[in-house]
Amino acid sequence: MALSKIRGLVLVVAAAGFALLTGCAQVKLAPPSASIENVQLAKSSGIGPVAVETFTPAAGVPKSVDQALSIRSNTFFSPYDSSFSKYLQEALSVELRSAGLLEPKSGTVIGGQLTKSTVEAGASQGTATLGARFKVSKGGNTLYDKELVENDSWESSFVGAIAIPAAVNHYTALYRRLVERLLKDEAFKSAVKP
Repeated sequence: MALSKIRGLVLVVAAAGFALLTGCAQVKLAPPSASIENVQLAKSSGIGPVAVETFTPAAGVPKSVDQALSIRSNTFFSPYDSSFSKYLQEALSVELRSAGLLEPKSGTVIGGQLTKSTVEAGASQGTATLGARFKVSKGGNTLYDKELVENDSWESSFVGAIAIPAAVNHYTALYRRLVERLLKDEAFKSAVKP
């Protein structure tokens, strides 16, 4: 496991632990970090240099879905303007930057809209969903427009000290998995080829 991933995991667990000690708490999630798997996937996929524009919530998605995440009595926020759509933007950007493929002046632009963001930490079962509509445009023409969704479920616990950190970790892992799904999508790879 990469050092940056371990550091991020420690920060998330520490934040969740602090939240548990203080009862109801408001905690910012750790920033996303690049994964070796996604960086290698981006490098080997034939993607050319791309720009990433500001991600936003999709039409019809309540502001509350983009701005906060409640897990039991704790509320978690994105470190990027308290916006989970911008958290997704950064999750994609950090992977592309680490692969040497992020170029703000590129004519190929990736945009995104957050469509789904949920997490539940039940007494015995935890679930999470993350979805986004990704678009690739070049010279004003849309070359790719598709919604991708990642789901997860895991064994949860009645004990908050176990359930809350597990829910945070599973939820934040969906960002990396959603980026992976995008990077593996053949239509996406075709749209961003130089």
